[in-house]
Amino acid sequence: MILTIVIGIVVLSVLIIVHELGHFIAAKATGCYVEEFGVGFPPRLYGKKIGETIYSINWIPFGGFNKISGEVDPSATRALAARKYWVRFLVISGGIIMNLILPFILMSVAYMVPHDIVKEEVVVQEVALESPAELAGIRAGDIILSANGKPVESRAVLSREIQMNLGGLISLEVMHTDATTETVTCSPRWKPPEGQGAVGIAYQTVDSVIVSESLPFWEAIPRGSVEVWETLILYKNGIIGMIIGSVPFTPAGPVGIVQVAGEVAHAGVSPVLELTAFISIAIAITQLIPFPALDGGRLLFIFIEWIRRGKRVSPKVETIIHSIGFFVLLGLMVLITYQDLARWISGGSILP
Repeated sequence: MILTIVIGIVVLSVLIIVHELGHFIAAKATGCYVEEFGVGFPPRLYGKKIGETIYSINWIPFGGFNKISGEVDPSATRALAARKYWVRFLVISGGIIMNLILPFILMSVAYMVPHDIVKEEVVVQEVALESPAELAGIRAGDIILSANGKPVESRAVLSREIQMNLGGLISLEVMHTDATTETVTCSPRWKPPEGQGAVGIAYQTVDSVIVSESLPFWEAIPRGSVEVWETLILYKNGIIGMIIGSVPFTPAGPVGIVQVAGEVAHAGVSPVLELTAFISIAIAITQLIPFPALDGGRLLFIFIEWIRRGKRVSPKVETIIHSIGFFVLLGLMVLITYQDLARWISGGSILP
């Protein structure tokens, strides 16, 4: 339990620090006044002023923060709020940019680190009537060899390809029971009948083996980049699925993330890196939401000012709106944390 908590806190703290580092780098690069960059949260344990900025380590060992002058008030010293549109946009979106860059690094390293992968044959066990699979000519007993040209080495590969192409087309190469091969095309459904799945097949796996793999960097980097891009597509499809009601909405807060990170850590370093990359993307997408107190909410005010041809919302009003948004988010976080704790204590997990 203690190890789970420690690993989870480290993962979440790294993601928060990287996010804040993005704001910090952008602010420094554009000449904004950064009063303090801290690791952890006050009270301060140690601080050293280098140039005009205090770099601190704080007693609460979780996350980090930036203190940038005049984020809302343009009258402060070298205030961010007094800078040009592009400067404010860059500084405010800096954290989001870093949370999107980090996964490319983590996924590449994850492929370079020795890790276990499952290799197995995926055999069609049952095909639903009038499903996309039946209409495409897939039959029980067929072996699925590839999906969109990617070898289907496990059920996870097939499931991922199907989920990435919901509402579109997926090309499946199958081997029939008479040993002939055929490439068919079908359209995975957003809202299939209960129990059928997106393409309407139930499958089993045979000859499963676990092998250790580590890729050289010249293979790991492009593989990691493709993985991140595909994850973004899956996120997009997941959001659409929640909107139309085909995917359940299961929010998780810091406690839930700590629990999952600790559970995944038992599988090795590579899965932890993959999970951290996954959460980093989630943080970036969440921060893009145009809600007060989030980076997306602050970007919205810049957009409103641009639409109004330079007429800004008063700092007092903007501060009040962000404060209200903060307390709303805090309330939601308390509810989600309660849910996460209740699930953890009862022995449940976010992981399937």
